[in-house]
Amino acid sequence: MKDTVLLVIDTQKGITDSRLFEFEKLVKNIKILIDAARKNSVEVIFVQHDDGPGSGFSVGDEDFEIFEGFKPKENEKIFVKTVNSALHKSVGLSDYLLKNGVTKILTVGLQTNFCIDATLHTGFDLGFEMLVPEYTNSTFKSEYMSAETAYRYYNEFLWNGRFAKCISMDEATKLLESKD
Repeated sequence: MKDTVLLVIDTQKGITDSRLFEFEKLVKNIKILIDAARKNSVEVIFVQHDDGPGSGFSVGDEDFEIFEGFKPKENEKIFVKTVNSALHKSVGLSDYLLKNGVTKILTVGLQTNFCIDATLHTGFDLGFEMLVPEYTNSTFKSEYMSAETAYRYYNEFLWNGRFAKCISMDEATKLLESKD
């Protein structure tokens, strides 16, 4: 399915851990989708966030590396960003996707209320069909809301039917398995 990609955002060692809402379910579901995409020749693209030199979360830092459970294959593309949206012009990903005829982006990763939210808004503005499988994004608690409240607010209220289509894991898996 050349028109669809699986976009794995910011699943980096420094933030992919048990502090996340529904961590075990998140890891399991993202692994299922990565395996299904690879099995069905759907491109898997990874994005890493770089907070800049000296931050501890930059190129060359251990925390910057992609979580071991989702390790990219040698031929899979990795984009590095310094802004919240993976689809911001400065990243180069949106140009790559548009040039390659991608229309649907299955979006998974971290964090719900930062880079996933920003990416979904940008993708929507660029005309992509943004798809968010259940329990494939997560975040930490903050002084403003619990991690569960953040997850539910974005996935169940803000995004669905506005900026994205929030779908079940079954729907996501079937989409990756379908042949156009």
